[in-house]
Amino acid sequence: PLKFGPNIKDWPEMTELTEDLMLRVVSEIHDPVTTTDELIPSGETSSYRSNPVGLAEYTLSRREPDYVNRSKAVRSLAEAFAAGEKPEELTAALAAAGASGENTSVGSCIFARKPGDGSAREQAASCQKVLGGFANLCFEYATKRYRSNCINWGMLPFVIDEGTPFEFESGDMIFVPDVREKVIAKDSVFPAKVVTKDGKSYDLTLRLGALTDDERSILLEGCLMNYYAAQRRK
Repeated sequence: PLKFGPNIKDWPEMTELTEDLMLRVVSEIHDPVTTTDELIPSGETSSYRSNPVGLAEYTLSRREPDYVNRSKAVRSLAEAFAAGEKPEELTAALAAAGASGENTSVGSCIFARKPGDGSAREQAASCQKVLGGFANLCFEYATKRYRSNCINWGMLPFVIDEGTPFEFESGDMIFVPDVREKVIAKDSVFPAKVVTKDGKSYDLTLRLGALTDDERSILLEGCLMNYYAAQRRK
């Protein structure tokens, strides 16, 4: 049998897109542009290219050191919810959004005004997904390549209309209903509900932008690896 070295790790399992999605904002970056080197730095991370879990520990480390711990907390919340537990903060957010929570995935997301400038390194997206990221929110993606990398790792590349009042902050929840159905139907507008940390709620419109049929299939399967596996089973 093939023996792996101690720094070679498998990718964690990535699930398909469910009917509804509950996102917790774990980082908000208001700089005019966010580079891929800020999202995942080079240099000190080079020895972890075969260890996606280890590499993810450096995500946003130069820009927002608390990002990893916040993302892990959301991932733990998601795991508890998937196991049938009813975490109070999550059930309260679902109730405020008018949702039952049935067939709902829980994940983290970041907001940046214009993310993905610079190199085309896919780890800028894959590390977010490894930590439980399900979406990005922005006014505009700096490069098509970064947006494509988000799609390939099963993260919905949502866009907020420029000029939309920015009111949510780290810790707030965003409930996106019927997300799977809307991706299948090729909808571009996704009405969402923001639930703030103090229990207030308000409406938010998210947009997905143009997607190819293959890109929609990748998002539905959960990532490009899952998409290829599904193609082999056909």
